[in-house]
Amino acid sequence: MNVATTGPVRVVGTGLLGASVGLALTQHGVDVQLQDPSRTALALARDVGAGTPVDAASPAPALVVVAAPPDVTADAVAAALAEHPAAVVTDVASVKGHVLAELRTAGADLARYVGSHPMAGRERSGPSAAVPDLFLGRPWVLTDSGSSRDDALLAVRHLAVDLGAVPVVMDADEHDAAVAVVSHVPQLAASLVAARLRSVDDAALALAGQGLRDVTRLAASDPALWTSILAANAEAVRDVLAVLRDDLDVVLGALDRAAAATGPEDVELGALATIARTIADGGTGVARIPGKHGGAHKQYAVVTVLVPDQPGELARLLGDVGAAGVNLEDLQLEHAAGRPVGMASISVLPARAEHLETELTARGWRLVS
Repeated sequence: MNVATTGPVRVVGTGLLGASVGLALTQHGVDVQLQDPSRTALALARDVGAGTPVDAASPAPALVVVAAPPDVTADAVAAALAEHPAAVVTDVASVKGHVLAELRTAGADLARYVGSHPMAGRERSGPSAAVPDLFLGRPWVLTDSGSSRDDALLAVRHLAVDLGAVPVVMDADEHDAAVAVVSHVPQLAASLVAARLRSVDDAALALAGQGLRDVTRLAASDPALWTSILAANAEAVRDVLAVLRDDLDVVLGALDRAAAATGPEDVELGALATIARTIADGGTGVARIPGKHGGAHKQYAVVTVLVPDQPGELARLLGDVGAAGVNLEDLQLEHAAGRPVGMASISVLPARAEHLETELTARGWRLVS
């Protein structure tokens, strides 16, 4: 694959994002230089193939990618701009307004700076978790500093495209308000729900199903990184949480009225409607999330199949789905409590569900109604 990004590219910070950038560019034949205050992280990023550590003989970079936590990103960007006066500098921090404000205060050369943020990540962190295809198909936000040169904007756009991402241009404050809703508050919500599990007894946890796993998946994230992110975007996150708190107060009031009733007919007028509306509004919100390949959200039919917990069984199931001529739109796995089987929920177009059920049954699979 021919890429437009020309090296050397210096990656400052060799955590998940920085090392993944280095891995992807290195695979495309771009000269990647690695820089990190942690010698251990630097050596590990080198060993996984993300690039070569900077030394005294390293040539000046054409592009610098700062992949540091938000609380130190502005300092690292300012240092890169001062040290490499011919280089374009970008950062991949998940907060943009805070970084830009600090750079303006420091009097940095914003003509060569373009803020950016790839909307990609994993629950795991560090260079050992890096993968070269982390950015494939993901939005990569570009934020003009207000005085960014056209060639600087183009260089960062090329970087995003070369790594398989989809460039999206946004204002820094617009970006921060957006990620507060779609990323930062979901992280907090997952952490708050998961924190309730600390005091739950084992018997209750044994009842946990896929719903709890889905809601709490993000809670395994790095506390230090997320403290830095949330502190840098505190105002936008607080605004969303304040509205969420108001919504919770409304639901609490409705539940109080329902709990005080002696029967369904005695529930105060409007209490049940409030609860139903809350659930319905959530469904409306989910329907707005972009679907497959970023297109409109679609409703799929789900065919659930019992899969023996043995090597090769899931692969056999997927092969049979393909042999039936049905395209798999999504797949979720859930272990059946106390049984040596799993349940594979296969999402397909509604018009293909009955055909798939017939084909899988004929091939000996047991379906779950």
